[in-house]
Amino acid sequence: MITVTENLSFLSDLLRQAATDAGRDPAHVRLLAVSKKQPVDKIREALAAGQRDFGENFVQEGLEKIRALAGCDLTWHFIGRLQSNKTRVVAENFDWVHTIDKLKTARRLSAQRPAGMPPLNVCLQVNVDGEATKSGIAPHEVPELAAACADLPNLAFRGLMCLPAIREDIDAQRVPFAALRTLAEQLRRDGIETDTLSMGMTADFRAAIFEGATIVRIGTAIFGSRG
Repeated sequence: MITVTENLSFLSDLLRQAATDAGRDPAHVRLLAVSKKQPVDKIREALAAGQRDFGENFVQEGLEKIRALAGCDLTWHFIGRLQSNKTRVVAENFDWVHTIDKLKTARRLSAQRPAGMPPLNVCLQVNVDGEATKSGIAPHEVPELAAACADLPNLAFRGLMCLPAIREDIDAQRVPFAALRTLAEQLRRDGIETDTLSMGMTADFRAAIFEGATIVRIGTAIFGSRG
């Protein structure tokens, strides 16, 4: 049976190769291991193999894992839909939130971030394909919400995230990722600092890396099927 350690090694090689092929420094592409519905022992194996960034989609499940692995050198990313009544526990326990799509949510996270903790890193989720079944703001809404988030005291605005529809080939898949990159470039021209493009998963990470992804989110290719 192939292990989590072996999967991580294989994926790391693929990510490095994709970055090199794109003319980018592989050190600028960060692997986020999506650990939702995976047991803690698999996370421990990934940790032992050098993986430090883990993504959770569900607040309660993520909190249980954070508590079980307290004291470990991990960075926890919330990558699911965030309900208003769950912002406090996320603000108190996670390091990143990738899925901001309302100013109300951002304000609550800022207000509820405990004193003494570093600012909570946040990204805006952008619905680049306009899919009715997916969360995220429309591209034209990005500048206003980004500016508002950047002004909140206990948040560190980092950039943009997307989850586009899967295309048939890499050239087609690069289109929505290029659209997100263009939005980030416009923010920087407007004076809003951004250094993160959270985009790309198992099926499309190569296209994402070619368009500037700095965080790719991969789950089952690391951990195997979910419980």
